Amino acid sequence: MRLRLRRFRPWIGPHEHRVVQPGQPLRHTSLRAPEPIGLLLGDHDGLNRLAGLFSFAASSRHTIVHIPLRDGAPPDEGVGELVDLVLAHRALGLRPSAWPRLRRKLVNGTALTVRTDEARTARDAASRRERRERAGCRDELRHATHARTFFLFGDRDVFAEIAMDLAEAAGRGPHRKGVDEGHSALMSALPTLVQTPGGGHPLEVLICYKPYPPYAHFRPPGR
Repeated sequence: MRLRLRRFRPWIGPHEHRVVQPGQPLRHTSLRAPEPIGLLLGDHDGLNRLAGLFSFAASSRHTIVHIPLRDGAPPDEGVGELVDLVLAHRALGLRPSAWPRLRRKLVNGTALTVRTDEARTARDAASRRERRERAGCRDELRHATHARTFFLFGDRDVFAEIAMDLAEAAGRGPHRKGVDEGHSALMSALPTLVQTPGGGHPLEVLICYKPYPPYAHFRPPGR
């Protein structure tokens, strides 16, 4: 996939960071933080571009991927706080508390075009799914919500797996019954999030497809 991005190189103290954002906003895509159930809701374009951004994040260990989602078209379903999304490899050591200061420095970015490697993403996703079946698998998708932003901290394989799930949701979502009447379709969920201690309902983020209104413009593929 060809992705148009904006690249920033802000400095915090003696350290330079590399941050990218989508070149154009994902207007019809939104994210609600898990409290305890979150909702990632998007149309074909939004879910497809998110798949590309997760694929890029998987192969870019030293880059923070910031996806502003709060300023798009307000979703007409779901409950909970609307948040932006940040993807970062665990090895970067990004602290959510440091993000507001870093975000304020995201000005005067430069245009960047990249191509993702779908074949490699598929291999990495398959590798994680195989490991997940083994006893004692320690793959984790850590997360945090801070400053109206949902952070996902993972590694190459887990981001690749999410990229494949989003691509499938973008491709299969338009065929689901009722979407041409404005109903959303549950497609999948983010891989198991690290849970907070104390029990209660497990935290999860559902991935749903929904075309944007007016629905008269929508035609399922093949029609």
